[in-house]
Amino acid sequence: MAKRPMTVRMARWSAEHPWRAIALWVVFVAVCFVGGNAAGTHEATASDDAIGESGQAYVMIDDGKFADEPAVDNVLITARSGALDKQAANAAAKDAAARLGSVTGVAKVGEPIPATDGTALLVPITMSGDPDTASDRVEPLRAITAEVQAAHPDLRIEQVGGPSIMKALDDTLGDDFQKAEILSLPVTLFILILAFGALIAAGVPLLLALSSVAAAMGLSTLASHLVPMGDATSSVILLIGMAVGIDYSLFYVRREREERARGRSHVDAVEIAAETSGHAVVVSGTAVIIAMAGLFLAGDSTFSSLATGSILVVAVAVIGSLTVLPALLAKLGRWVDRPRVPLIWRLTANRGDSRVWRKLLSPALKKPAITLLVSVLALLALAAPALGMKLKFPGTEDLPRTTPAMQAYDRLTAAYPSNGTNHQVVVQAPAGQAGTVKAALTGLAASTQGDPLFAKLEADGPKIDVSADGTVAVLDLATPFSARSDQAADSLHELRQNLVPAALNGIPGAKYAVGGGVAENEDYAKHIWHTLPIVAGFVLILTFLVMAWTFRSVVVALTSIALNLLSAGAAYGLLVLVFQRSWAEDLLGFTSTGAIVTWLPMFLFVVLFGLSMDYHVFVVSRIREAVGRGLSTREAVAEGIVGSAGTVSSAAIVMVAVFSIFATLSTIDMKQLGVGLAAAILLDATIIRAVVLPSVMTLLGPANWWAPRFMRPRTQTEESEERKPELVGV
Repeated sequence: MAKRPMTVRMARWSAEHPWRAIALWVVFVAVCFVGGNAAGTHEATASDDAIGESGQAYVMIDDGKFADEPAVDNVLITARSGALDKQAANAAAKDAAARLGSVTGVAKVGEPIPATDGTALLVPITMSGDPDTASDRVEPLRAITAEVQAAHPDLRIEQVGGPSIMKALDDTLGDDFQKAEILSLPVTLFILILAFGALIAAGVPLLLALSSVAAAMGLSTLASHLVPMGDATSSVILLIGMAVGIDYSLFYVRREREERARGRSHVDAVEIAAETSGHAVVVSGTAVIIAMAGLFLAGDSTFSSLATGSILVVAVAVIGSLTVLPALLAKLGRWVDRPRVPLIWRLTANRGDSRVWRKLLSPALKKPAITLLVSVLALLALAAPALGMKLKFPGTEDLPRTTPAMQAYDRLTAAYPSNGTNHQVVVQAPAGQAGTVKAALTGLAASTQGDPLFAKLEADGPKIDVSADGTVAVLDLATPFSARSDQAADSLHELRQNLVPAALNGIPGAKYAVGGGVAENEDYAKHIWHTLPIVAGFVLILTFLVMAWTFRSVVVALTSIALNLLSAGAAYGLLVLVFQRSWAEDLLGFTSTGAIVTWLPMFLFVVLFGLSMDYHVFVVSRIREAVGRGLSTREAVAEGIVGSAGTVSSAAIVMVAVFSIFATLSTIDMKQLGVGLAAAILLDATIIRAVVLPSVMTLLGPANWWAPRFMRPRTQTEESEERKPELVGV
């Protein structure tokens, strides 16, 4: 008898020893979570994130070991309408200074600074304590500013600055993610109840997903000591973990229920599910892991961190689906279908051969060539706008304007342009050249005056900071334009190509770089465009090899790659249509930046490629099973897609619903991520799986399973033929 696959042996053991398997899983999750928290997190530093010339600038600043500058917030005084009453403004500034000077946490209140155009008065407030936690301590200052506003109602008096903006942003993001958490779990559970018609069956996938996320969170903190952890890693672990954990459970539980309905025992049903759906889960998980591993080639600590977290949560979900899931199903037995939701249970129990899906498949099966041509042309048309994709980091100007702090920020930058977008010219030179470097930077600042690309210097001259050892100097140069504007980019190019080299090239031993928000945006976009083909090539080649070996078919592997590229391209095009234009602003509640967030295309590619493979492997596995039973390609395609339609649809609806919640969040990057993922999964589960895939496979017929001789599965006849010479010799 042939040796059973590992997936079957693991599932069989778990089903026969359910309490042991469940106990081992609980211990595993607990050890990972507790151990990870005990080890702590190693976060990425500036040197880890150094990309391009702006990254070099940050490393130089880090080398200078500058003392942390204290946090500075401001009280901004402007007129509610018309010209500013200077006497009233001065009185309000004096009142604010007197009140704020006695507040705990305020180190100094500076002299009022009038705007050059006379439209505003600014009172700087220097805060004591750690500048990194200033936003946590700014609330008392905001309360005092509100009192000053009440005492001077004819003026507009508001708190604005880094700590105030950070506090407002933290509050907004906190509310956003709390809303996402509150909505995602009940929405997911509701959809699973619709899919299964029973509460316990609906709860099992959710339980596996949540436990996988918990274990992966702990493992990722341990892994951070090898690969530094980024800010977004935990969110991505939750997002990916919920998606694949629920998918894998759906595939498994649905198949186990089908086998029980055919009269199999609980253990036998689990074993068959392991041999079919369990195998598909392993292949799908491997495809997702390969896709996410491609991010390591980006040479970027952020993407490396996201890859590590995603790989860990997918691996844990696969292990859980092969161990604790069979144990739970075997132990629950028919109780998995309790308590039943009456009407929904009858609908799910009697679903059988879906007439709706038969109707949807009819064009692809009867006229595959025409159906394929029309559907591919439609997807290519949707993907076409992606050719005009622009990449930019969201800046302060892209934060939601619903908060008073951001409305005040707009008034601050209008009255004081130097408080807006800044370039940093960083010079590293021998200490003996410190005087020469400072003189050169002073001359550089002077050369920008009169150029409309740069803001006017303050009355006390340019701001130049020099490190304690005299080896690093930093010049701040402001531009009166927003960080993502073309004019801000032009000012950066003018500095890098002309002004900075002309001012600094003659200094012996000097190294220089231009950093800041605009430079970071430009450099990171170039980095993404440079590394995306490398990452995509890696993912495509390895995915091809895995699919070809799994299905013993070169053709299936090639069509898998092509279909997933179509899906990803259409998602890119949709993102550009929605977010680089302005027509959807009111619908989704955003202001178009005219670009896609810089990190999104690469991340979307690997996530979509990985998640799309879940459905593809599951559906093609069903089709391959039907072919193995002797059905024609057309019949096998119909049976495989119709038979898997309920599972694929349920999994897709869960993911689309969860991802759509992210589209309701306040920040532009979360909106783009949510819309991109939701749209791609929806396209993949409908047009790709119901139209393009059946058309292609029906057209190809038996050619679907072509492979070189060395890849073809050996039959029993071939094996016996190989043994004949040995028998004759005996």
